[in-house]
Amino acid sequence: MNSCEEKRMIRLENVSKRLGKFQLENLTFEIPEGYICGLVGLNGAGKTTLLHLILGLYYPQEGRVEIDGSLYENTEKEIHDEIGTVLTEELFDPGLTLMENAEEYGRYYSRFSRVKMEEYLSRFGLQPKQRFGRLSKGQKLKAQFAFALSHDPKLLILDEPTANFDPQFREQFLEVLTEFMEDGKRSVILATHLTEDLDRLADYLIYLENGKQIFAGDIESFREGYRIVSGESYKIRLLPPDRILHLEEKPYGAKALVKHGRQNHYDKELQINYPTIEEFMYFYSKRYGKSH
Repeated sequence: MNSCEEKRMIRLENVSKRLGKFQLENLTFEIPEGYICGLVGLNGAGKTTLLHLILGLYYPQEGRVEIDGSLYENTEKEIHDEIGTVLTEELFDPGLTLMENAEEYGRYYSRFSRVKMEEYLSRFGLQPKQRFGRLSKGQKLKAQFAFALSHDPKLLILDEPTANFDPQFREQFLEVLTEFMEDGKRSVILATHLTEDLDRLADYLIYLENGKQIFAGDIESFREGYRIVSGESYKIRLLPPDRILHLEEKPYGAKALVKHGRQNHYDKELQINYPTIEEFMYFYSKRYGKSH
C-alpha cells in the first residue's frame, strides 16, 4: 500500500450525474496510484454509473473527473489507452475468434501485444481460435480479462467479474491482480458483490447508497471508523444514540454497527470487532430500511 501523498490515479470533485429519475450526487474522492479500490453498494446504488463516468462513457452534469491528472475533454484518446476494462456488457464480436477480436480491438491501444494475449489465454485455459460466441459466460469474462491485460494498462476497471468465475479461477484471478499491482504504479477498481475478496485485497473502499457517497477512503480509515458490537441489547443501548447506526436484536442477543472514535468506551462484557465490508453493507443498508 502506498502513501496518500503519492500520485493520484483518479480524482472526482463534486461530481453529479442524472439519468432519468436516478442521480449520483456530489461524489468527491481521490484514489492514489498503486491502490486496489473496492466499489460496493446494493443493486441500483450507482456503481455502474460511476464506472461509466470514470471511463468517459458519461460526462458529469456537475463537477470534474480526472484520470491520471488529465480530463477526458482534453485527452480522451490518451486516457483510454491507459485503461483496461472487464464490463458486464459483452464487447467482443460473437462471430470472431478470441485472437481476431483481440487484434480488432487492439488497434486502439498503443501497447497491445499479441504475445501477451496468447499467454493470458493459455493461462486461463482458453485457445486463440475459439469463437467468442460459443463460450460460457465465465469463459467470455476470462477472454475479456486476458485482453484487458494484453495492452498493458495503468488502470483496470472490473465490473462484477468474479460472479461467474468458478472458485478455482477466482483464486487465479486474485493472483493475477496481485501480479498486475507489483510495480506500485498501477491501479484497479473492482466492483463486486463478493466482498470477501475486497477484505483480502482492497486498499481503498467506496460505498454508494441510492446515488450518495456513504464512504470513500483508505481501508484503514474504514476499519478505524466503525465497530461491530455484540452482546446484551441494553448494554449496547447505553452507547450514545448518534453512534449506533443500526441495532439488530435477536432472542439470543444483539449486534450493532457503531461509529468508533478514540474516546469511545464500551462495557467490558460487550464483544467489539472490526466490521467486514459485508457486515458494514448489511447494517448500513438496514439503517435505510433496505434489504441486503
